[in-house]
Amino acid sequence: MDTLTDLLEGVQARAALIHRSIMTSPWSLRFASGAPLTLLAMLEGQAWIIPPDGEAVAIGPGDVAVVRGPASYTVADDPATSPQHVITSASYCAATARAIEDREPAMDPRSCGIAESGSAVLLSGAYQGRAGISDRLLNALPDVVVVTDDEGCSPLLTLVAAEVVRNRPGQQAVLDRLLDLLLVTTLRAWFDRAQTHAPVWYRVKDDSIVGTALRLIHGNPAHPWTVENLAAKVGVSRAALARRFTVEVGEPPITYLANWRIALAADLLRNTEATVGSIAHKVGYSGTFALSVAFKRRLGTAPSRYRATLPGQRSS
Repeated sequence: MDTLTDLLEGVQARAALIHRSIMTSPWSLRFASGAPLTLLAMLEGQAWIIPPDGEAVAIGPGDVAVVRGPASYTVADDPATSPQHVITSASYCAATARAIEDREPAMDPRSCGIAESGSAVLLSGAYQGRAGISDRLLNALPDVVVVTDDEGCSPLLTLVAAEVVRNRPGQQAVLDRLLDLLLVTTLRAWFDRAQTHAPVWYRVKDDSIVGTALRLIHGNPAHPWTVENLAAKVGVSRAALARRFTVEVGEPPITYLANWRIALAADLLRNTEATVGSIAHKVGYSGTFALSVAFKRRLGTAPSRYRATLPGQRSS
């Protein structure tokens, strides 16, 4: 089972906030839209992405960055430049100087900035709402992922840059789908790097003993797996599977299974209207009570309360 495909196939942008910002130095933008994921790319010039925690990350022309939300972050010409504009979901695009003066729309669709030309052009695309983005995907990513111009995203980025300034029927749908494709290609390129701290489900070879066990768990998480029946399916002894799994994954098979089930349950609570009871059966628990106990033990809150805290969700 291709776990990366499983995590990404449900991701679908819906009315994503996609714009290009034109700036002259010094410039700094504070992104506070609360988006779960945002893609950023420098079409011209260079910039720094300053996450809420950690060091600033540089991006240059043609580089694509994926920034994990919902925390606010800053993009600037220099880490020392103070934010000049705060960008929210309600006001994602700052009007150009001409638009402010003439009280007219900006010169191009989805073009923003305090000037109509500048030394830096930033393309941004922010996912809104649920969008099918799972906690399992978010937990696999650092605050900022950067894929450089020479790692294969340039042709697609060129296409997005050309489409963002058009204004034709169906343009938002075109941009939404292009944003999805850019996300997939960017993450795949980043995961493929040898030095990337990719999650174990991506690093382990599918035809290895541990890879086969992971594929069985991911393919049917509701099955009553034990180390013994997993080992029998893989074709090794119980002790051998437990030892090799723990070394390669960092935790025993049943601990991994339990954590994976809770991660799946959290995704279903976030992205579906299914009841807690039906989710429990889908991920391998006997009912609401059993899932609630395990969920609270690992995430510190009950499933219904977890769902109630999500934007646009209700408890069940």
